[in-house]
Amino acid sequence: MGNRRRVAERRKTSPAVIGGMIAVVVVGAGAGAYALYGGGAAADDGTRASADGKPRVKTGPLSATEVTTTARAFLTAWQSGSVPRAAAATDDPAAARALLTGYAEDARVKDVTLTPGARTGARVPFSVKGTVAYKGTEKPLAYTGALTVVRRVSDGKPLVDWHAAVVHPDLRDGDRLVTGEAGTPPVKALDRDGGELTTKRYASIGPILDGLREKYGKEAGGKAGIELRVVRGKAARAEDLSDKTLLELSEGTPGTVRTTLDPALQAAAEQQVAKKARSSVAVVRVSTGEILAAANASPGFNTAFQGSLAPGSTMKVITSSLLIEKGLAAADKKHPCPKYFTYGHWKFQNDDKFEIKNGTFKASFARSCNTAFISQAPKLKDDDLTEQAQQVFGLGLNNWAIGVPSFDGAVPVQSAAQMGASLIGQGGVRMNPLNMASVSATVKAGTFRQPYLVSPKVDGRTLAKASRTMSAGTLSQLRELMAYTAAAGTAAEAMAGVGGDVGAKTGSAEVDGQKKPNGWFTAYRNDLAAAGVVQQGGHGGSTAGPIVAALLKAGG
Repeated sequence: MGNRRRVAERRKTSPAVIGGMIAVVVVGAGAGAYALYGGGAAADDGTRASADGKPRVKTGPLSATEVTTTARAFLTAWQSGSVPRAAAATDDPAAARALLTGYAEDARVKDVTLTPGARTGARVPFSVKGTVAYKGTEKPLAYTGALTVVRRVSDGKPLVDWHAAVVHPDLRDGDRLVTGEAGTPPVKALDRDGGELTTKRYASIGPILDGLREKYGKEAGGKAGIELRVVRGKAARAEDLSDKTLLELSEGTPGTVRTTLDPALQAAAEQQVAKKARSSVAVVRVSTGEILAAANASPGFNTAFQGSLAPGSTMKVITSSLLIEKGLAAADKKHPCPKYFTYGHWKFQNDDKFEIKNGTFKASFARSCNTAFISQAPKLKDDDLTEQAQQVFGLGLNNWAIGVPSFDGAVPVQSAAQMGASLIGQGGVRMNPLNMASVSATVKAGTFRQPYLVSPKVDGRTLAKASRTMSAGTLSQLRELMAYTAAAGTAAEAMAGVGGDVGAKTGSAEVDGQKKPNGWFTAYRNDLAAAGVVQQGGHGGSTAGPIVAALLKAGG
């Protein structure tokens, strides 16, 4: 908060009342100024004093001066090694002090130079240059970061909004930076043909390489080197995020791990996601469960394996298998698709409020009619969909062992409106492209085969299994539904030109706070199954569909 200007002694004249407020001539600094006040007088810095003379808390947007001054004060203190002063310039001094102390003592970073960039609103980017030194070995360190200035609620003081990412963009709150002998040796990851997997060749596989190292580094026979790395805290580990190497001071001796990735398909997947922001895709071999490709437009997080997103209408593949098994639907029998259906006090509707009069269930599936599915909710038990997903499709049991961290999908037991929403892939249902590629693979194969990136023969892992399979009649109808959708339904445009034994389903998932839904697409062709998502992309047929279709074509 700025200093209040000292006001000169007032003349002995009576103030005039103007509109219920008092106008007083204030003389100071050789110039006249008029201050209007009722409940309090305005100070030069925008803070207002109350009638009893106590300062009020400054509010409102931060000025450019406040932002740049606060940022420079913090960066200057950090650069000079004055940790207490730098921490005091943040809104969480204890957390800042701990991480900034560790920056020098644990990460072994010295000779730090911090250069602020041009401010954008309350955000200030900055560049970092320094040296990492450990037992006689040194290496330069350079990266870019950013901080945001906020106003403290209690007194309005501008401070750096503290998060671990202020120190390094790869840090999450609770993480640490450590330099020393690596906890696990490096690995040399190979594709199925023996070629080395690197981020230079495949931009988005960094998280996969980190996961392979964490899982197989010690088992693969390598020797650890010296490195600066991110050591994950509890919160990040709960999300299955692996430790991350930021800088190698001395190379270790890597062990070798062979994966199931197909080099041609992986390259094609990287090319496809590069065309569409926030896209992710996964491809599996139907007959074995081998993961042949996985790519993400945002390489910092492996959404293809670890994403947890509502899958929208692609979930109708699982729901359809349930309804057919229970005799509540059949491909060629008439099935209701009204404009609206109310369940659990929620009024559900179809896209553009369409309806299909006297149509079949196949027509409703192909056009992705929401009410055709939710209209059956009153005839289902709350746990029916959960059991179908777990017992037939192997989802939601948290027991997949693919070789790197993954999320196995979630179909929680829900009731009333939320249960109805789950039938169309909303509510509490969560999936990622690998999960949905596995769903298509299960339909094509007739049985669930857990996807995997590293052969279980490498380390004796036990792959997850489903407790039962669909009946032959149910399976036949489900394949008919997906084939018709690929030929004449919402997936037809994307699947045009994809020959062979094919099936597909589109999906769009509404997300709170997003103007556009997430677009989903899952499909199979011969011995390949693939699924993709484009977050905030819109309808799945026109966003994720072309990505998936291109990979099914590329796979032959």
